[in-house]
Amino acid sequence: MLTKTEEEISLIAESALLVSKTLAELASIIRPGITTLTLDKYADEYIRDNGATPSFYQFEGFPFHICTSVNSEVVHGFPNDRPLREGDIVSVDVGAYKNGYHGDQAYTFLIGDLSTELLDLVRVTKESLSRGIENAKHGNRTGDIGYAIQSHVDKFGFGIVQDLVGHGLGKELHEKPDVPNFGRRGHGKVLQENMVLAIEPMINLGSPRVYLSKDNWTFLTMDGKPSVHFEQDICVKKGSPIILTDFGIIENAEMANENLNSSYYEKKNSI
Repeated sequence: MLTKTEEEISLIAESALLVSKTLAELASIIRPGITTLTLDKYADEYIRDNGATPSFYQFEGFPFHICTSVNSEVVHGFPNDRPLREGDIVSVDVGAYKNGYHGDQAYTFLIGDLSTELLDLVRVTKESLSRGIENAKHGNRTGDIGYAIQSHVDKFGFGIVQDLVGHGLGKELHEKPDVPNFGRRGHGKVLQENMVLAIEPMINLGSPRVYLSKDNWTFLTMDGKPSVHFEQDICVKKGSPIILTDFGIIENAEMANENLNSSYYEKKNSI
């Protein structure tokens, strides 16, 4: 079923919040010199210590517990033993399976000082996600979500990845409907109350074109420029959707970590 019962939504919300807490824990330890393989191990232990299992591990053969995509890697990057460096950005995508339901969330971290252009890309990507979420309400269509994301990103000239999309979420990690980050108002799948969706814009600094690496998992930008990825789980309602994941606890951990760039939040809080 595309729609969920209130009990199912409650269980999905529990998994979704655990994913947010996992990302917040990772935000507290990310720094130059740490490896993404260390982040993978830490996330695996934290998820299991909280009574869940990592959703991604062995999903269609994926060999790690989380996805870590650095700089020009868009999504599905393999954790490895290369230390993160000052100036890197890293998208961390985490899934948790608990009580028969999945949570799924991604967040892009900025290691140290970065260019204004890259900070703008992070800000615009996160803003586009918020605009997409605002349109995830009963009676709208998936095209309304995609249009809201696309119309915001297009104003800044960044590249919207079209080969990869958001999705439904529940007992399966990827359920229908697909949720593209581009589209036309009034087109696509009709949204019904109590659908649960993972909305996840993937926005490139340059060209929207991507390619699949030789590992058959990692997608990279064709022009080698950085990419930013944010994801939230939401429940469609007749009014405003319910956001099941929590960026707030991740942002708080991020701001407390002196190794992460907090310029976006400093600017946001000064407005």
